[in-house]
Amino acid sequence: MGTLAHETNNSVAILTIQSPPANALSSTLLKDLEQKLNEIEKDSAIKAIVLRGEGKFFSAGADIKEFTSLQHASDYQSLAESGQQLFDRLENFHIPVIAAIHGAALGGGLELAMACHMRIVADNAKLGLPELTLGIIPGFAGTQRLPNYVGTAKAYEMILTGEPISGIEAHGLGLANKVVDEAEVLNEAIKLAEKIAAKSKPSISHVMHLIPFAKREQFVDGVQEEAKAFGDIFGSEDAKEGVQAFVEKRKPNFQDK
Repeated sequence: MGTLAHETNNSVAILTIQSPPANALSSTLLKDLEQKLNEIEKDSAIKAIVLRGEGKFFSAGADIKEFTSLQHASDYQSLAESGQQLFDRLENFHIPVIAAIHGAALGGGLELAMACHMRIVADNAKLGLPELTLGIIPGFAGTQRLPNYVGTAKAYEMILTGEPISGIEAHGLGLANKVVDEAEVLNEAIKLAEKIAAKSKPSISHVMHLIPFAKREQFVDGVQEEAKAFGDIFGSEDAKEGVQAFVEKRKPNFQDK
């Protein structure tokens, strides 16, 4: 069984992350997402995509236990680069993708949500990049996308403290298009997708091609630097301690090394 369910209705594809308990971004889930994008690309009837998580969360982060099995800085760098490439493909996809976020979008989960074109969030959802609490850093372009949505000052605060914000705050900062009661998240996302799907596909495709040009050239350099830094940081003693503390559900004892 895959980690992503796929159904189509009224030219809208609904992709549901099914990887309990946290819908963590494992390498399997990322491969399945790539496979679904390949399938949808060939289906000329689909004009919009809704991405959601089953259970308690949209996605509560990357699969930390899987991370710990990697050995070398180059392994971590290539993990970051492959995730970045997939999210870049998502962001530049010719079909709009709406993230329907309930529960939590944390770490890799928020990085995935930020690669989508629009976000509908539950008022009580938690959105954040808590990597620094583990002695590591975001690796799927979180340091580059977050400032584009919330501004640099708030991005520094969110990443350096690791503290999440609520869905209400996310909407106020421009990270979410709309904030609704948790029970309404999926309905609102589908409603938005259906409004888009009522438009002509060629015009949708052109808009999807044009808007990314508004992004600064520095983004490409920034994600490359992030992947390199992600590889470097995983060799540090504090990263080993932080990840171990996370697995053992205790507070890390950082030595600044």
